[in-house]
Amino acid sequence: MIKTALSIFLLLITYGSFAQVKPRSYVAHHIDAPLTIDGKAEEKVWEAAPFSESFIDIEGVKIPKYDTRVKMLWDDENLYFYAELKEPHIWATLKQRDTVIFYNNDFEIFIDPDGDTHNYYEFEMNALNTVWDLLLVKPYRESAPVVDSWDIQGLQTAVSINGTLNDPTDTDKSWSVEIAMPWKVLKEASGSNDVPADNFWRINFSRVNWDHDLDGSTYSRKKDASGKFLPEYNWVWSPQGVINMHEPEHWGYVYFSTKPVSEEIAFTIPQDEQIRWKLYEFYRAQKAYFSENKTWATSLDALNAEAFQLENKTITPVLENHTYGWSITVESPFSDAVYRIQEDGKYLKLN
Repeated sequence: MIKTALSIFLLLITYGSFAQVKPRSYVAHHIDAPLTIDGKAEEKVWEAAPFSESFIDIEGVKIPKYDTRVKMLWDDENLYFYAELKEPHIWATLKQRDTVIFYNNDFEIFIDPDGDTHNYYEFEMNALNTVWDLLLVKPYRESAPVVDSWDIQGLQTAVSINGTLNDPTDTDKSWSVEIAMPWKVLKEASGSNDVPADNFWRINFSRVNWDHDLDGSTYSRKKDASGKFLPEYNWVWSPQGVINMHEPEHWGYVYFSTKPVSEEIAFTIPQDEQIRWKLYEFYRAQKAYFSENKTWATSLDALNAEAFQLENKTITPVLENHTYGWSITVESPFSDAVYRIQEDGKYLKLN
């Protein structure tokens, strides 16, 4: 039993962290008129919108050597993003859309509208304003297609360089990106035809940064003595706890306020979200158990997943095993809603 518990402990490290670190949150305010997408964000509403916290290393421990912050706004047609990326050497080489942009230094957006960790969007862009947008049916930990041909129709993007692009003879200050994504596209995987006014979506941001080499005036990713690329830096808004952006349950919360940016709005992550975090701990425990035993656990005791406490409330999960997998269901003591997580990690509200 001790050996099995130790094995599951080690496998849990493989499948992700044990306990959810509280994700960050941001209030995006409504605006009445569309923004000009030029990469500069000089409109008064942009100036009034608050910046997010500075990005942190993806595991949530180290402070990145270059600062990154984002802002968000929205109107009835688009969701807007602005990011400022401090960088003394601004370079980019990739010019073809839908190539692997993170082979350059890049800025990335991840959006899971309904928070079930399935059917979510990934967007990347570099300092040349080359973009990559794709739809992921499920996270990579589950076998599912990646829809690389999916495009954000009506997408607007722009880059502004505070320095000189691809010029190693000077020291740059920063580059900034501005993005408009139409709601009519983003809503497709949301389970609703409505813009999420006074509601939240799960969103995260990532910045991939590489040490570089120079061949004359040409930048490239730095290699070690054996010719292998040095590992990239992964800096994010809301820490993942693991070096993996594709665990959507760790992403941040963006609340879309219908109030103007002049009105300060407080957003508190709902109590029921703590249940979601807990059920993903059980999901990772089941994945680890299966990897060790080649079968799913049939008791919650085997997963150390019996009744648990949240805010002095006792919550009792129910495990059901099926021919195709399993599900764990709980009833919220905060809202009376019933939630379920299943073997492929999909998270559902049943009522």
